[in-house]
Amino acid sequence: MSRGYDRALYILPFDHRGSFQAKMFGWESPLSAAQTAEITRAKQVIYDGFKCALINGVAKEKAGILVDEQFGAAILRDAASNNVTTACPAEKSGQDEFDFEYGEDFARHIEAFDPTFCKVLVRYNPRSDPVLNKRQAVRLKRLSEFLAAKNRSRFMFELLVPAEKTQLEKLNGDKATYDPLVAWRSKKVTRQQTVGAIAKRYREFVDLFERANARLPSELSDRTGSGHHSSKEA
Repeated sequence: MSRGYDRALYILPFDHRGSFQAKMFGWESPLSAAQTAEITRAKQVIYDGFKCALINGVAKEKAGILVDEQFGAAILRDAASNNVTTACPAEKSGQDEFDFEYGEDFARHIEAFDPTFCKVLVRYNPRSDPVLNKRQAVRLKRLSEFLAAKNRSRFMFELLVPAEKTQLEKLNGDKATYDPLVAWRSKKVTRQQTVGAIAKRYREFVDLFERANARLPSELSDRTGSGHHSSKEA
């Protein structure tokens, strides 16, 4: 697989693990088999919303999902079998320092699912602990070299820059959640209504960027003056 990606791609992310089980379900690790199954069932609802959005007009070649192996293994397999772009996280959930979810066995897990993108979320602030930053950089280099050598999944890098103590007062927190999923778990809406609501939100997200991308060429043309040429000149 060639490196880089220069096409539009609208990812529906639901790879949350530690935060998902704690904030959505109120559960702490280790999870029981029943709890794991319940979270897996909730993620299937999200995936069904994604598929519903495809049926209702979202272009498949521009659509993709980001879901974890722990609760979304079946989803990853189904998406791959249907030629849907997939991304799967390699980072361990719920900790500030980037490390591999499956430790030294990370490569085997990536190869088992062979996602379109191998994604890592990294918290990195150049002004924070230089020793910690170096450890993270070494792991990132190792992952990058593995993916390049194996010529398999592309590398998707998600950067978070956590504020240092002196910067915190300038920041305001912003929390987001799958409101339809919360309503479904509270038995306020049906599963089908939840799937429809997730599909609608994803479609709105895609349409927003599609409209912006459609305007971009004409706006660039106007700025460079090329839009002033007449058809005769062409």
